[in-house]
Amino acid sequence: MTKVQIPAVRAHLLRGVSKRWLQTASSFLAAGIIWELTARFLVKSPIFFVPLGEIALKAVSMWQSGALQNDMLVSAIEFASGFGLATLVGILVGVGLAASNAARRFFEPWMSMLYATPIIALGPLFILALGIGVASKIVIIFLTAVFPIIINTVAGLTTTDRHLVEAARSFGATPQQIQLKVRIPSALPFIIAGLRLGVARALVGVVVAEMFGARAGLGFLILTSAQNFDTAALFVGVLILAIAGVVFVESLKWLETRLAPWREEDNEA
Repeated sequence: MTKVQIPAVRAHLLRGVSKRWLQTASSFLAAGIIWELTARFLVKSPIFFVPLGEIALKAVSMWQSGALQNDMLVSAIEFASGFGLATLVGILVGVGLAASNAARRFFEPWMSMLYATPIIALGPLFILALGIGVASKIVIIFLTAVFPIIINTVAGLTTTDRHLVEAARSFGATPQQIQLKVRIPSALPFIIAGLRLGVARALVGVVVAEMFGARAGLGFLILTSAQNFDTAALFVGVLILAIAGVVFVESLKWLETRLAPWREEDNEA
């Protein structure tokens, strides 16, 4: 690709990203209007469904009191620690398992079993073992997020086009060069997909972890609001987590366009 073509490709990718963000914003605007009209004219029960306007006023009130910032900060620290650790361990373990058929055959049944295990059922055990502090929350979030990352990393690295590998070998590439220049770039879409799944599960893990012995956090906010029938505050916590999920997933999509721009070109085609 020439130097003249590179800026044109970047501009094309930026236009594609801007268009996708505009479409996403439009869908949220439409959903917000439907939500508001439904809550005000169809489901007139503040216990079950609250208009977005009232939720926004509740969020402002909680922000002014400082309670919302504290809950968001606690959940953010737990999420960043748990998901960051899951990302690091998931990718490294996935690379290791992809490199060894014997290790993969030995560990895959265990991963499938742990992936299917409902972590919410084990939450009290982690609280008993690690206490009600941050450590137990991080472990729960880590366990909910790590397995999709491992599974997708292994799938991406083991399904690399063998013709690409053979072509690299024919040019004298070392195993390390094949791994870094061929297998990992080819597996990037799978790894990003695993991270996107991991983000969703980690956000669920935040709520699950904070429902057992927490003193603060968005999951704790949701639990206490439900117990007090404060539906507006409950939706504040739910919507913050939902928005965080959208932001993280869209950020990972953007990262994929930067690391694997050919994928965006294929999608446009």
